[in-house]
Amino acid sequence: MSELVSRAQELDAADELAPLRSRFVLDDVVYLDGNSLGALPAHVPGRVEDVVRRQWGELRIRSWEESGWWTAPERIGDRIAPLVGAAPGQIVVGDSTSVNVFKALVAAIRMAGPDRDEVLVDATTFPTDGYIAESAARLTGRTLRAVTPAELPSALSGRTAAVLLNHVDYRTGRLHDLPGLTAAIHACGALAVWDLCHSAGALPVGLDEHGVDLAVGCTYKYLNGGPGSPAYLYVREELQDRFDSPLPGWNSHAEPFGMSPSYAPAPGAPRGRVGTPDILSMLALEAALEVWDGVPVAAVRAKSLALTDFFLECVAAYTEPGRVESVTPLPHGERGSQIALRCPDAGEVMKRLIERGVVGDFRHPDVLRFGFTPLYVGFADTERAARVLGEVLG
Repeated sequence: MSELVSRAQELDAADELAPLRSRFVLDDVVYLDGNSLGALPAHVPGRVEDVVRRQWGELRIRSWEESGWWTAPERIGDRIAPLVGAAPGQIVVGDSTSVNVFKALVAAIRMAGPDRDEVLVDATTFPTDGYIAESAARLTGRTLRAVTPAELPSALSGRTAAVLLNHVDYRTGRLHDLPGLTAAIHACGALAVWDLCHSAGALPVGLDEHGVDLAVGCTYKYLNGGPGSPAYLYVREELQDRFDSPLPGWNSHAEPFGMSPSYAPAPGAPRGRVGTPDILSMLALEAALEVWDGVPVAAVRAKSLALTDFFLECVAAYTEPGRVESVTPLPHGERGSQIALRCPDAGEVMKRLIERGVVGDFRHPDVLRFGFTPLYVGFADTERAARVLGEVLG
């Protein structure tokens, strides 16, 4: 199998993104769990120390203006925008993904109008999205129906108000057809809400290009913002005047310091804000996003596909036939940036992999999940992970 080792070395030598690895705090572990928590960008600790010691410790309240704290949600949103194919002024950062799903879905239902009484949700979605969709439907007096993305086109009708979908399936890594499904949703007069948690920072999204209405996403996976870093909300510019948030807060008021007892929404992206921003985690995220300066998303996608192709090749070479089965689609157009392998004793296998320096994760009941973050994962890492997997499966 030395041929695979040699090929990995050659691929790393030719990799234009390889120098980016030095921007992260990494060790000898093969870290393939960046689709759960991204690695720490090396300059972030110093930036956070400045925020704590100087901006908070010395400037204190003055930092809302002098350090740009107040405008951070929109400023950082504009940094995320090119990574998901959006023009400036359409993304606000803050709150959790769950809270933003709730805001986006209820707002979409309200924009659809009272005559549309059904909401559709991705049946394969991350559980929280399903919980929130059920609550949003109940609160707005709509019926909720769960369908798979493959079933969606035939499930759409004049009753459909809004559809909540995942761009990439968190278990299998399947990439869903955002352009085609968005077009189908629009053709029936409904609104599309997309969850980008497992695609932003890993592949091109094209929110503006494909006319997505609303989208949400986390920032602690491929965007490397840190544990619990704030999520983001995208509202297409043409819809912003109609965006009626179910969580109106003083931060999203047209005159937030007017302290009016009646609510008047702010124009533009700030309409998606609620309360006081989480400044420490938000500014850590802003610093983390600097690793993307000058990095084309297309190059990230090309490397992602090359890494996952090579991993599957190495797994096939290092494991006995039939011992594991990939549940991630082989076609590039249907694959995110992870590989999910079905394995009967997956939980125990992942524990042994982690003990040997290969970190992925386990998804109940039988899935080994490996996330490939092209900014810092290389081909030698990929070959080593597959080789250790083969030894563990022995």
